[in-house]
Amino acid sequence: MQIERHDMKEPKRKALKMERRDFLQLTALAGGGLMLRSFMGVAAPAQTRAAAPVLSPSAFIRIAADGTVTILAKNPEIGQGIKTVLPMIIAEELDVDWKSVKIEQADLDEATYGGQVSGGSMAIPNNWESLHRVGATARQLLITAAAQTWGVPVSQCSTTSGRVIHAASHRSLGYGELAAKAANLTLPDPVNVPLKDPKQYKIIGHSQGGCDVPAIVTGKPLFGIDVELPGMMHAVFQKCPVYGGRVKSANLDELLKMPGVRHAFTVAGSLATTPGGVDPSGSALEPGVAIVADTWWQAQTARKKLSVEWDQSGCLLQNSKEFAQHAETLSQQSPANTLRSEGDPEGTLKNSAKVVEAAYSYPFIAHATLEPQGTTASYKDGKLEMWTTSQTPGSGKKGVAQILGIPPENITVHLCRVGGGFGRRLNNDYMTEAAWIAKTVSAPVKLLWSREDDFGHDFYRPAGFQYLKAGLDQSGKVVAWRHHFVTFGEGSHTASSANLKNDVFPAGYVPNYALYMTAMPLWVKTGPLRAPGDNAHAFVVESFVDEVAIAAGKDPLAFRIELLQNPAIRATFAESLKPTPGQPMPYKIEPRMNPSRLQGVLQLVAEKSNWKNRKRSPGTGMGLACWYCHLGYFAEVAEVTVNESNQVRVNKVWIAGDIGSQIINPRAAENMVHGGIIDGMSEMNQEITLANGQVEQTNFHQHAMMRMKQAPPEIEVHFKKTDYATTGLGEPSLPPILPAIANAIFAATGKRIRSLPMSGSGFKWA
Repeated sequence: MQIERHDMKEPKRKALKMERRDFLQLTALAGGGLMLRSFMGVAAPAQTRAAAPVLSPSAFIRIAADGTVTILAKNPEIGQGIKTVLPMIIAEELDVDWKSVKIEQADLDEATYGGQVSGGSMAIPNNWESLHRVGATARQLLITAAAQTWGVPVSQCSTTSGRVIHAASHRSLGYGELAAKAANLTLPDPVNVPLKDPKQYKIIGHSQGGCDVPAIVTGKPLFGIDVELPGMMHAVFQKCPVYGGRVKSANLDELLKMPGVRHAFTVAGSLATTPGGVDPSGSALEPGVAIVADTWWQAQTARKKLSVEWDQSGCLLQNSKEFAQHAETLSQQSPANTLRSEGDPEGTLKNSAKVVEAAYSYPFIAHATLEPQGTTASYKDGKLEMWTTSQTPGSGKKGVAQILGIPPENITVHLCRVGGGFGRRLNNDYMTEAAWIAKTVSAPVKLLWSREDDFGHDFYRPAGFQYLKAGLDQSGKVVAWRHHFVTFGEGSHTASSANLKNDVFPAGYVPNYALYMTAMPLWVKTGPLRAPGDNAHAFVVESFVDEVAIAAGKDPLAFRIELLQNPAIRATFAESLKPTPGQPMPYKIEPRMNPSRLQGVLQLVAEKSNWKNRKRSPGTGMGLACWYCHLGYFAEVAEVTVNESNQVRVNKVWIAGDIGSQIINPRAAENMVHGGIIDGMSEMNQEITLANGQVEQTNFHQHAMMRMKQAPPEIEVHFKKTDYATTGLGEPSLPPILPAIANAIFAATGKRIRSLPMSGSGFKWA
């Protein structure tokens, strides 16, 4: 086992099931190039084997006659670095120099690539094995072509830096010289092609710059907001401030007289609802008014003159204050649902030597992506072409096809770089709106939401209310745990991302345990936010664990490790889950949280932060928290100083993470962890509230992001490499930072934060 350290002081993150015969399709290109394609149970047409002057966007690898290697990135790039990381995997097995690789963004083509989704930190688990084999199969074809050229056994040939070597005769050929011949060879079985020993990796495990960074820093167009088309018009779309409100009347004739305005029309919409929540598809078309003009500024100016009478009959005009009051009432009643029950928690609590009880809550919050939602669409002759920033473009395409009545094969989707996703763009309402407007006006249209649109019509992180009790015996050991989760939904059905899994820690680690759930009706859209659910549940559980540890008179670190000592659970993590030494395949996913791995990062972060000798003085304190989510294990320690005005400054954060056997792109991984810390800190002081069904916050001044001056001066990241499958990094570093800081504030002040935003407890960032 290796431990690798990265911190700010040093110089400078369902596997594809494919039939073997369909895994790769080799195509000869004009100029003698090589193209590899990966299929998900779909056989390629016979004609794709013929020479083609136009390069297919569905290809993974192109090797030109001059040796230039182009690798296409399949998933949407939302800032998590996947456009660089996935090609790194292919390039590693292809055995080329990274500096010689060019990367291009693939269009949407799920028949070729399988799912093209960016979310849930699953890009690595979903693509690790298949992309390794894409690169390895290409390398094997090139070796075979060279061996045939020289008349020598394949076993005598090897590769390095884009060349095939025959050491015995001191001969070598570049990949470009072999590409045309390799294109005509019979494909080897990709399952049996030899893979590199990880010890031989030259690209994976070595820091590579983001492929788009030069274009970003020089202002070149990459993002969805940058798309420009000949004859393109610009659109805005006004929806009712209360979800589901419909247009009764609007002053459209007046708007059409304004400069640059070409179209103004109402949209009836097509809303879907479910008990306790709304719009589960994420692609439904809300009612509203569309304004299309020569420029976005003209369209937005016209909108300011728009006067709409809304029909809100049937809408629920809910209020945040009423939610809190209702939750408190429900907490005192018998829970509606039992999610998990073991032993006799109620009876054990009554007989416990000490009972710790607390109520926690957190608000709705918005995604607040820096690039507002938008899509460019062009409709002509029954066909639709789209340029979008969706995290789930395949789902968006299906939704558009269904709502517009267009065959999916008549829709082409281009993937643009995304100016922040965080889960917001897992839903595709903006794609549907742009498509509808483009079809209506039969011209290219760029729809761009305003910042106010984005705050007022998000799929919000759900609020929640959690009521916990823990029973301790005479020795301070936890013998009972009762957890009542009051959330949103109806009956046993919860609104999107408003659930709590029945295996959330410490379920299974306490002999007498109960997890209950009661749902309240909701009439606002909710959805995943980075580390869905975990971003709130970690704050609650890890803060309460800290409370219980203090009540037990035990060190918070030792207390957590004691909780993790469950022989029955540890026995379920057999050695078979680990990869064979020297071989990263096949990809295996653990059945549940592995306590030994969580303990490992706890011990590592304790060592690096010198937890044993931590500062304990009035106004300064250190807090600890850990969490498992999205296959990643993280433990974090925060040191804070709180002044007499309750202004909080985070002096330093120590982080230990276990995401498996490889840190694919170390510097990018460190950057991703830093982002998780800052993002989590922002969430500690953000809030979305409802008044009469309408969102009260309209912009960043009411839903603030962390300022640079408020960020920790030092963030120290340590990765613990373990012999488990490599996984993603977008989510798991975020959840522990909220309770780590909250626990540190308690250590510094003796005041416990049990509700967010922390301003409600009188604290604010310095």
